[in-house]
Amino acid sequence: MRKLRLIKNAKPTIEGAGVHLQRAFGFGDERLFDPFLMLDDFRNDDTRNYLPGFPWHPHRGIETITYMLEGSAEHGDSIGNKGVIGKGDVQWMTAGKGIVHQEMPKPNPIGRMYGFQLWANLPAKQKMMKPRYQDIQAAQIPVVKTASGAEVKVICGSFQGVRGPVEDIVIDPSYFDVFIPANTELELPTPLDYTCFIYAYEGDAEIDGQKVRNRQTVLFDVGDCIKVKAGAAGFRMLFLCGKPLNESIAWKGPIVMNTREQLQEAFQQLDMGTFLKQ
Repeated sequence: MRKLRLIKNAKPTIEGAGVHLQRAFGFGDERLFDPFLMLDDFRNDDTRNYLPGFPWHPHRGIETITYMLEGSAEHGDSIGNKGVIGKGDVQWMTAGKGIVHQEMPKPNPIGRMYGFQLWANLPAKQKMMKPRYQDIQAAQIPVVKTASGAEVKVICGSFQGVRGPVEDIVIDPSYFDVFIPANTELELPTPLDYTCFIYAYEGDAEIDGQKVRNRQTVLFDVGDCIKVKAGAAGFRMLFLCGKPLNESIAWKGPIVMNTREQLQEAFQQLDMGTFLKQ
């Protein structure tokens, strides 16, 4: 059983053109959460706090994973892709050698825009791979119901023999959206030496003898499973697990490379108009 390593409170942050969000973890935490770089919680009920969105900006060397709970996000990019992800949908974007895109959030009928964006690192050998998308609709994501009434939505990885629709990701991640009914316990298996954390987003729970509440991240020590017991109102969480890269990291803004020289080169290319590669 994995022991709790730390509990981290999300912090209010403003990103893009003025989007108010809660940062679960980010710059400065990359060693602890390797291969994951950042997790943003952008649940919001006030359109003034998110409609400015994320206008055109570059990425290189990472993957961005957007999961919508309510509302939608319109996206477009430098290689001609356009689309909308809505309630329950996932967009897994591999920036690779470079892409410029925009993400513009839209409310649901009562003004809500809820979701999460995760950044995952790419290993040195794949930093400059060809950009790609895996757009997954809600109906494609299987839900496993346990005997105790828990529900595990399997976005990536597998649970009880059921595989998620996102495939062929270098860090071999598991990404689940989990509901645990009131006063019941759920055990989730994990590869022994993979980085594992959960992000609480509704209700409360007890983990390794400690109370965990909304907008808290729990990072675990090594082990082959975690155990979570929901409180009286039930508990919802994101569950993430991935293979650490154990590589050097050079990170500035939307670009994450392995050396300062690579990072400087990327920003020089942005200035010169040669960032996008064929």
